Amino acid sequence: MRENRKKPPSPQADQEARQAEGFKRATVGAVRALGGQAQAEVSFLNGPVPSGVSVTGTHVRLPHPSRRMTDADVTRMRGAADAAALRLRHHDVALHDSASPPPGEAREVYDVLEQARVESLGARHMEGVAANLDARLAQECADMGLDRLPSHTKLPTPIALGLLARARMSGRPVPASMRGLMKAWSDSLPPAALRALDEMVTRQDSQRDFAQAARRLLMACDLMQQETTPDEVADDGTSEAEAASSENEEQTDDTTPEPQDEGPEEDDNSLPMQMSQGTGAGDEDPDDGEQGGSASGSEEAGGPGENEAEEEEATPTYHPFTTVYDEEIAAEDLCDAEELFRLRQTLDQQLVSMQGVVSKLANRLQRKLMAQQTRAWEFDLEEGMLDAGRLSRIVVNPMLSLSYKRERDTDFRDTVVTLLIDNSGSMRGRPISVAAMCGDILARTLERCAVKVEVLGFTTRAWKGGRSRELWIQEGKPENPGRLNDLRHIIYKAADMPWRRARRNLGLMLREGLLKENIDGEALLWAQRRLAARPEGRRILMVISDGAPVDDSTLSANPGSYLENHLREVIAHIETRTSTELLAIGIGHDVTRYYRRAVTITDPEELGGTMMKKLSELFEEEATRGRRRGG
Repeated sequence: MRENRKKPPSPQADQEARQAEGFKRATVGAVRALGGQAQAEVSFLNGPVPSGVSVTGTHVRLPHPSRRMTDADVTRMRGAADAAALRLRHHDVALHDSASPPPGEAREVYDVLEQARVESLGARHMEGVAANLDARLAQECADMGLDRLPSHTKLPTPIALGLLARARMSGRPVPASMRGLMKAWSDSLPPAALRALDEMVTRQDSQRDFAQAARRLLMACDLMQQETTPDEVADDGTSEAEAASSENEEQTDDTTPEPQDEGPEEDDNSLPMQMSQGTGAGDEDPDDGEQGGSASGSEEAGGPGENEAEEEEATPTYHPFTTVYDEEIAAEDLCDAEELFRLRQTLDQQLVSMQGVVSKLANRLQRKLMAQQTRAWEFDLEEGMLDAGRLSRIVVNPMLSLSYKRERDTDFRDTVVTLLIDNSGSMRGRPISVAAMCGDILARTLERCAVKVEVLGFTTRAWKGGRSRELWIQEGKPENPGRLNDLRHIIYKAADMPWRRARRNLGLMLREGLLKENIDGEALLWAQRRLAARPEGRRILMVISDGAPVDDSTLSANPGSYLENHLREVIAHIETRTSTELLAIGIGHDVTRYYRRAVTITDPEELGGTMMKKLSELFEEEATRGRRRGG
């Protein structure tokens, strides 16, 4: 009888494994020593780990070394470890977040500039660290194909400003392959941006001062509105923002106040998406002080807080400037089949690191759902199917009547689940990868339980407004323009599409350049409308987002709370006036202030477990209600 024995590993493979483990141990020690955190937790993940999520608190994530490590692998690993360690030592998370711009391209640039600062500080006195960071940077530029770009205008803004800031602060040149592009990019910057870069060089030792200089650079590059940063204070101790507010109050003293009976949340009892023009009040910036929204009640205003509340009440009714350029598109129509296949392969490689924990939770959810679908029978009925198991009683006593049975309706109703994923630029990197993987696992799991699943994404077609903004400018920039960007709503998997046909589509989330800005309110309405058209008895909408709605073009021409107010109205409408069960998961952002049923996670790696747990709770609640109704 032949015995099935595993073939022992070859001596070479065994030696490679030992070398890889030794390299990992040495890397962990180097990260803890260089980062000044002896208790830092270092984990190794399959696939690339973006710098933005490589460090969370004292938890460091690094790419897993392969057994047959090449020189390029060693260089990449050492550079990634040094960059993470320097972020541990020189970065204050709370201080960084306090001055951070809203999610979007400005936030990306701000994060990249901070990473350039900590690397410059660490490389100042350690030549070996500097060499590792230089080699890693050159390799990353080559891997992304940046050296093959035809023009400096094709270079992404976060990468370009990060390279410029790093070169100026550290005094080390950019990679040789990028020098021509970076020279052209630097020459195209306005003088204010160059002055801000010089200021960042002199202030890099202080994270607080550096953050102010970084914000000035963002304003100079038109990535942020020209506004006073929170830390800029006048000589007399009064901030410039307060001074401007005082001037506004003086200007509005002679203005006749316009009555404001109710805010939009109180008087809008219909569907929140109103397509008509607003009242015209309050569409200008608060600093102007000449609009009715700012003047209303100004004589009784007690301070900046009350002025802000009145401005929110004066927010015009939400509406898009135009819907001509909006797009609802299937994922497979956004790129060719070859690219979809390549993106799906990348997603499959990253799935390996999540299969363990998330698959266990998915199997647990599947068992619960299947248990709820177990059929039950009612016996001793006057009509129905003849109960053959009880015919023996008739043989024993012919006077007894025939017994019938009927299959009882299960408590588990037909259900459809929509997964709505934020495809904004701030999700780039690990968050969007984890969201795509969790959507893939969730779709497979629920499909096995006969639960229909729809996976949707929302973003915009362009940064800074696109064709909608161009049309608005052509028409003379009328007041109260409303939403000024072109929506892009993506269908990754329709509810009736089998997972095997949709699996490639989910890889599209990893496509470079797809993620832009996010207008959450209209995306929620879109997903809700699709759910409302479904025949299933139970509808669940799960939203995954990492921030509040942000669209620079819209917010620059409307009140600052314009998109946020609309999101609140939409959520209130869905939660109180529809049968849809709404659940939100925030990644690093508190969504509990918007949604009644919500949870916030700090680490993208927690997303899979949180999704399965919350869905389990929803189905358990439904089963409990069903048993109570039946009892």
